[in-house]
Amino acid sequence: MAKDGPNWEGLLKWSLAHADGTQPPRNLSEEDRRWFMEAMQSQTVDVIKRMKEITLVMQTPEQVLEAQGVTPADIEDILDELEEHVESIDMANDLHSVGGLVPLLGYLKNSHANIRAKAAEVVATIVQNNPRSQQLVMEANGLEPLLSNFTSDPDVAVRTKALGALSSLIRHNKPGITAFRLANGYAALRDALGSDSVRFQRKALNLIHYLLRENNSDCNVVSELGFPRMMMHLASSEDAEVREAAFRGLLELARDKTEGANGSLGEEDEKLKQLLQERMKGISLMSPEDLAAAWEERQLVDSLWNTCYNEPSSLREKGLLVLPGEDALPPDVASKHFEPPLRAWAANPSAKSPSSEKKQTPLLLGSGPPPDAADGRNNSGEGEDANGQLNG
Repeated sequence: MAKDGPNWEGLLKWSLAHADGTQPPRNLSEEDRRWFMEAMQSQTVDVIKRMKEITLVMQTPEQVLEAQGVTPADIEDILDELEEHVESIDMANDLHSVGGLVPLLGYLKNSHANIRAKAAEVVATIVQNNPRSQQLVMEANGLEPLLSNFTSDPDVAVRTKALGALSSLIRHNKPGITAFRLANGYAALRDALGSDSVRFQRKALNLIHYLLRENNSDCNVVSELGFPRMMMHLASSEDAEVREAAFRGLLELARDKTEGANGSLGEEDEKLKQLLQERMKGISLMSPEDLAAAWEERQLVDSLWNTCYNEPSSLREKGLLVLPGEDALPPDVASKHFEPPLRAWAANPSAKSPSSEKKQTPLLLGSGPPPDAADGRNNSGEGEDANGQLNG
């Protein structure tokens, strides 16, 4: 990239002068063609090369970086750039082949909270909807530091980011789900529900619902751990997304009960009935604007009441379940919360991602790496590595 940045004004003037629609297209002169190609190539970055440079930085001991004037903020900037590169599934899978997997996982144990949080965010991007990278992170023992940060980090932002990475790592990943359960993950989720952070609560509730849908037998586990009581408390939260997520979890437990399980809600049934009645009363007093915004909550409350008591809710009787202009079809109240947005090119895994623009992030190191420093691993397009490692 040119040091002074792209000459966008020059490119725009050139483009307008040669394609303003008032004249037929003409052949470019060799000089114009060369100028245009140089201008465009100055904005192109070799992503693999750049990931190798970032990997070299991550592999450098912290004290060496400090001696060269590299600050924690500089490391955060580099991780920001890395996250942009690995949004491409191909680049995410290639990261381990350039040696970047293990050092990124190492940043989950960094002494700076912001770096730990950012590293977890990069991991979440790498493994999202990416079975190969999920496998690589598992094989690189990336689950352990994520679990540790989720359960015991003193910084709630770090815990939240670690939970987000865990959610992406174990989604549609049976070995990951099994490992999470064996590591007492449900107890950690219970602790998260008791947090004062609504974002942490939301992420925990969404993962709980996903796990219950994947393995219905876990309904008894969460009931024994006291989840119904905590979910009912959160169903009265001032945060609408927390309320909705809590109702989704309660609905899953109620469905399990009606299908013959040993009372997933148990003695909490009467409290739930009171909660639902109060919530329906509150919804009935909403303004038209608030009613429209509470569409999903209305569906959840009605479904939960019908599931538990086998009768229409008062929302349905008052005509508040489906307002004029709303679709009367049963809502999909789960998928958007449990399926992270697919990357734009995930539908076509064989397609390479478009070149991304290079950020003005310094390399941060004086001398370059030895010729073989970053090339010692397999550089195949699939990004496979004998150690199966991936940043998490």
